[in-house]
Amino acid sequence: MSRVKEFNLPDLGEGLTEGEILSWLVKVGDTIELNQPIVEVETAKAAVEIPAKWAGRVQSIFQAEGATVEVGTPIIAIDTDPTAGPLETPEPAGDAAKASSTATGEAAKGSAESGQNGDAASGGRTPVLVGYGPRTTAAKRRPRKGAAPAAPAQAAPAPTQPAPAPTPAAPLPAQPAPAPVAGGPGTAGNGHSGPAGGARVLAKPPVRKLAKDLGVDLSTLTGSGPLGSISREDVRQAASGTPAAAQPLTAAAAVGRPAANVGVHREQRISVKGVRKLTAENMSRSAFTAPHVTEFLTVDMTRAMKALERLRQRREWRDVRVSPLLLVAKAVLLAVRRHPMVNSTWAGEEIVVKDYVNLGIAAATERGLIVPNVKDAGRLTLRELADSLTDLVQTAKAGKTSPADMSGGTLTITNVGVFGVDTGTPILPPGESAILAFGAVRKMPWVHKGKVRPRQVTTLGLSFDHRIIDGELGSRFLRDIGDFLADPEAALLAWT
Repeated sequence: MSRVKEFNLPDLGEGLTEGEILSWLVKVGDTIELNQPIVEVETAKAAVEIPAKWAGRVQSIFQAEGATVEVGTPIIAIDTDPTAGPLETPEPAGDAAKASSTATGEAAKGSAESGQNGDAASGGRTPVLVGYGPRTTAAKRRPRKGAAPAAPAQAAPAPTQPAPAPTPAAPLPAQPAPAPVAGGPGTAGNGHSGPAGGARVLAKPPVRKLAKDLGVDLSTLTGSGPLGSISREDVRQAASGTPAAAQPLTAAAAVGRPAANVGVHREQRISVKGVRKLTAENMSRSAFTAPHVTEFLTVDMTRAMKALERLRQRREWRDVRVSPLLLVAKAVLLAVRRHPMVNSTWAGEEIVVKDYVNLGIAAATERGLIVPNVKDAGRLTLRELADSLTDLVQTAKAGKTSPADMSGGTLTITNVGVFGVDTGTPILPPGESAILAFGAVRKMPWVHKGKVRPRQVTTLGLSFDHRIIDGELGSRFLRDIGDFLADPEAALLAWT
């Protein structure tokens, strides 16, 4: 059994088929232990650290940071017995050596048909597949069907018999264009060339076509893409860097004014992947499958804010993070008890009403919007709910939320008030029937006991699936949340 074992990207669950390599936590030559985190991978739901399957020494790393890898693809090789000495290099097989000598003996035929790359004397590798390796003859295009071949500018006498392949003793005649480089079918300056020395340019076919259309030599560019590959932006920037003397005068230059500094070099393109890609797919599917209705309610939260202050002053709550979101979450959970149909899912031929609430809290992170949820939040005490919300937010901001924590949500709150926004019309997460937007709490003039006084006021926005929740049910549910926030102490005594 081989000492070196390849570790494939594992199935991270939840139907995920690929992941992006965010960062490697080890490098080639490092000694690692069993279950030691070796790589951080971002999936469509979370960023997770993957532990080593074996202990040993890192032999090779196959995927660079930033690469998107399918599940089951090898990402790293580990030498599981590094103390056993150096790894043995396998000797070339007898058949391969025989094929090599045969191909060397038939140099002319091998050069024309198999793309010979080196010989036995120089220690090079002789490929035995037709079309493999660099060409040693000038590249020629086949004539188009039905079109006569065009005569060359400097025609040579046409041979009556096929010319033999050139050998070192019979050099090729001078060509009008530079000879093709190794590894590329085209010539320099046509968008298909490679750099000097035979190294192939890393660029996708659409990028090569764009370079050809714009007259950009790929061998002169330094790629900014993964593994140093050349991107469209690299080609466009090179094309826009043409000297001003070669460009036509613009109207601004004609009158002596500098032209506006605009163009692709001032644009930024962000790949849609990971969390952002999944969010876009979910929001598009939800927006065009569930008929949304949104209602708004403005609430005087002055008593609720005072209740929070009294709660913070209690000895057992002094080390607990207490925010208005805690009271909003409690209000939603109590309102669900009175209107259980709000906590349900449309399942085509039936409506699934759930007797548990996995309360989702939308969180904005550097990787995009995620919605982790507190499992079975309706059974938690107020203190347990506060601790769960604190852990949920801190984990999300650290980028450590697991896919399991973001699955199975039944009802969601989005706290747009932390950004100073009054309210919004949120889109339902797929599979849920209601989502509440909690706006900023502001001091505003409010009629209180017949007089206009400054009060702490917020606006709630409730979006719901009109297939399940009609206007009456949605209005009663939102009204109960507002009643709780207007006087939470009285509501707790009356509802529990």
